[in-house]
Amino acid sequence: MEEMSKVKELLKKADLLPATSIRVAATLRLADHITDGITTADALAERTKTHQVALERLLTYLATIDVLEEVGPQEYVLTELGELLRDDAEVGLRTAFDMDVMFGRGEMATVNIIHTVRTGKSAYQDLFGRDYWADLSADPVYKKSLDELSHPGIAWEAERVLKEYDWSEVGHVVDFGGNKGQLLIALLQENPHLRGTLAELPVFAELARGPIEEAGLAARCTTVEADFFAPLEVDADVYLLSAILADWDDESAVRILSNCANAARRSGGRILLADVNLSFDLPDPADQAAVQFRSMATVPSTDRTVAELKDLIARAGLTVTWEGEASSVRTLFELVPQERN
Repeated sequence: MEEMSKVKELLKKADLLPATSIRVAATLRLADHITDGITTADALAERTKTHQVALERLLTYLATIDVLEEVGPQEYVLTELGELLRDDAEVGLRTAFDMDVMFGRGEMATVNIIHTVRTGKSAYQDLFGRDYWADLSADPVYKKSLDELSHPGIAWEAERVLKEYDWSEVGHVVDFGGNKGQLLIALLQENPHLRGTLAELPVFAELARGPIEEAGLAARCTTVEADFFAPLEVDADVYLLSAILADWDDESAVRILSNCANAARRSGGRILLADVNLSFDLPDPADQAAVQFRSMATVPSTDRTVAELKDLIARAGLTVTWEGEASSVRTLFELVPQERN
């Protein structure tokens, strides 16, 4: 009897159906449609342009896991859990679960995480044929979800980039892979003498222009389309890599650093590497383990010690000329090509 109980527990933990069904409900916006008064299976199938029999079985199943309640033959209302899947719910779970946008699609890569365990490489790329960042840039369907993300400012101790590095003699900084420009905007606001360039994938470069203009920095800040693995054609005094290498395996990280090294050789500039440690510091060890493992499905997230980062730096033909104090979150290095040291 005890063994059967353990079998049931393991089967429950391994069951993909509840997680997948909730994500299908979020993708189809079932909670919003039901809130709008469309409560029957046939009407919901028509609204969502889905196969009626398949949708009926989904709705029946969602009722068994307390997301919906069946109040009449094939007629449904939301439970308290189901209410959380409304688009206007404060917690924002619908977008996180939506398999048609960036977060939900990234989450689906976990079904292929065996590829990551076997190879150390991204399950996402193996499943969808492009790495996560290339997919975001190539597919316009993700632009809206990226644009709708809140603007949280800088994070992961990124303020250390502003405070600890000496920007007084720097005229032009390129933020290579700077997302929507949050850190670059803060850096230019803190240092009125600086000019900046955001070098990013096309979708991020486009999305950054609005925040840059809103901050009143259009005269001092430009955006250019760039790729970590293509030549960086912008000349600058400093090339900033903030929270970049932790998303890549060692081979790719060396290529990114080498690309910056080539740009620095051409321009006579330096590289400021401000890498993050993705170990996280969550109070629950189970949550921490889940975050670390889950992230590897999307990008080959790599926790590196200071010594390991220095090994990558040397392999890329660079030398450390300044080093900030390491923390559990962020490590800062100023780098130049080895021949200039």
